[in-house]
Amino acid sequence: MARWAVRGRVLAACAVLTAVLLVFHRAVPNSVGRVGSLLEAFLPWLGAVVVVLLGLALLRRSALALVALLLPVAAWTYLFGGLLLPAPKPGVRDLVVVQHNVSDENADPAGTARALVGGAEPDLIALEELVPQALPAYEEALAGEFPYHVVRGTVGLWSKYPLTGARLVDIRPRGIAENWSRGLRAVVHTPYGDLAAYVAHLPSVRVRASGLASSWRDESAGLLGAAVAAERLRTVILLGDLNGTVDDRGLAPLTSRMNVAERGFAFSFPAGLPLARIDQVMARSATVGHIRTLPATGSDHLPVVARVALGQGVF
Repeated sequence: MARWAVRGRVLAACAVLTAVLLVFHRAVPNSVGRVGSLLEAFLPWLGAVVVVLLGLALLRRSALALVALLLPVAAWTYLFGGLLLPAPKPGVRDLVVVQHNVSDENADPAGTARALVGGAEPDLIALEELVPQALPAYEEALAGEFPYHVVRGTVGLWSKYPLTGARLVDIRPRGIAENWSRGLRAVVHTPYGDLAAYVAHLPSVRVRASGLASSWRDESAGLLGAAVAAERLRTVILLGDLNGTVDDRGLAPLTSRMNVAERGFAFSFPAGLPLARIDQVMARSATVGHIRTLPATGSDHLPVVARVALGQGVF
């Protein structure tokens, strides 16, 4: 057999393995260290592995490796290529929504609020980590543009349209203290009809030597998913720091019931070097057409802004 035909067999094997991980990531077990969820949190970055393998295959002049690389390229394009397409044109029934974990250590809450309004001209703003000492600054800075708002615990919703039916949504996992309040629901009376808006902040996850610690996050996602499933209003928008990507199976109670963004990666965390989008906008009976980030504020998260087309969507 010619040397060129077998040169780069290790690279070819790595290419095939990358393709398998992309296509069959759900088959990676979560029983030990939640390795499957850890992989899914950074799944788009397997595209960087493909780029590295391509460079090595060219250096090795390996036709075998180059042919094998067609597999992960096709898999990555199928999974994520659509996110790179241009944003759809705005529609007359679109809402612009902003989601931001403002950080409980934010030293400039008023400046953060002004940046969110000026950077996106939104209809709705959802905020998390609202600490009591900073809340008046957000309320004052947003009052002019957003005459309606509700706050429950450390999460809040500001709206240009009237809000009614505001209530706490209990997404507290077992073992967390009684005063833990990170979910709310309110009805937004838009010109295009009423919708239920949910704002949530799921528990944090930690990457440790033993793997991903996400049991509280997963349990909280299940409680939130059950609340959305029980919602009687047809149209639902969920905004929140969900501490997980839309590919992470830990968020399946939500992603199985709601549409996620069709365009845009919008990596939002950490703000200094964004590697994943854990700040999410999801919808039921509506389409999240495009999502993007806004410039950094005083938070360790970047804000995300999405355009939601009402009256559309498969859920």
